[in-house]
Amino acid sequence: MLEEIRELQKFILSKQKNIYKRYFFEKIKFDTMTGILGARGVGKTTFLLWYLKNNPLKSSKKLYVSADSINIDSLFDLAKSFQNDGGELMIIDEIHKYNGFEIELKKIYDFLDLKVLFSGSSALKIDNAKADLSRRAVVYEVEGMSFREFVEIKNGLKLPSYELKEILHDHIDIAFELSGKFSVKPNFTEYLKFGYYPFYFDKKSHYLLKLNETINTVLEVDIPSIFPIEYQNIKNLKKLIKLICSAHPYTPNIKELLVRMELGEDYRTLYRYIDYLHKAKILKVIRGKSKGDNIFTKPDKIYLNNSNLHYSYCSDANIGTVREVFFASMMFQHDLTIPRKGDFLVDGNYLFEIGGKNKTFKQIKDLPDSFLVQDDIEIGSGNKIPLWLFGFLY
Repeated sequence: MLEEIRELQKFILSKQKNIYKRYFFEKIKFDTMTGILGARGVGKTTFLLWYLKNNPLKSSKKLYVSADSINIDSLFDLAKSFQNDGGELMIIDEIHKYNGFEIELKKIYDFLDLKVLFSGSSALKIDNAKADLSRRAVVYEVEGMSFREFVEIKNGLKLPSYELKEILHDHIDIAFELSGKFSVKPNFTEYLKFGYYPFYFDKKSHYLLKLNETINTVLEVDIPSIFPIEYQNIKNLKKLIKLICSAHPYTPNIKELLVRMELGEDYRTLYRYIDYLHKAKILKVIRGKSKGDNIFTKPDKIYLNNSNLHYSYCSDANIGTVREVFFASMMFQHDLTIPRKGDFLVDGNYLFEIGGKNKTFKQIKDLPDSFLVQDDIEIGSGNKIPLWLFGFLY
């Protein structure tokens, strides 16, 4: 088995080209067991192969295994054979495809002297009840491309990222500096439609088709491998996405959703479906500040996870919704809630209203730490900040 895996590893590495280093490449600190979780298509496998290729260990001491392409009875036994053969680093891709991976990883950690790096779906939950992996594995969640990363790849540039406070207080100077290096409007328009998933740059003409295939794989393969959902009910997940797509944006009416989903009064199943799609990073569920994260609490807003999904899934990509979705997707490092007035409250302090260049402060007038975020402008003024600039948060 080791010989076959090494042959496959050699072939995969021979196809590896020079790659763009995403924002998380230098942020990950490796421990004895390190996990990389994220949505399908955001570049986890690319990162694993980059790390495999650039790790200074000899080729015989490192092993790449894709859990969906091998047929083995025991991941632990494979790891033990690899260690006995002098192995030191084992990289396991798409770990959620291996049934009972928690127990296997626990055994590897407890009984072998190997470093392990694994990747998995963003929907994966390190289940304390099964293996107490939370104290054994250091886990990082990674996101799709920021607008900054998209601009860097497309234009061959090297651009800085900024903290939120820097953008709020110095946005005029930052916007002047950045907008002198690339054309903002055409790049931003392209990003909103095509720029969130790195595979756009592989074959641009087939991007939306590939994105649909990717999301269908998440729905039909990844989610059923993680959550207790029957395959015949996957159609309900697809129907739910379509319903969210058609709203601008979606403030959920649970009774109406139950009717349209033909779920009777089974609101707990509906809430579970919403949670599955949120954890798989197809939907983004946002609640009010006081509601907490209980999945059976009604969300204040439900969005698609990123703006590209609107152009892939929705017959009408409403630009107002797309703007809000973009802003929310760039804020993953911050606490995002829905306020009584305005569109978003960030970190419990900063209030944002999102709109086009003609949007006014009317809805958040005289409220402290409030900001108007406008599309279709390159340079802001005062508390008016261009929307595209929030794409430089990472």
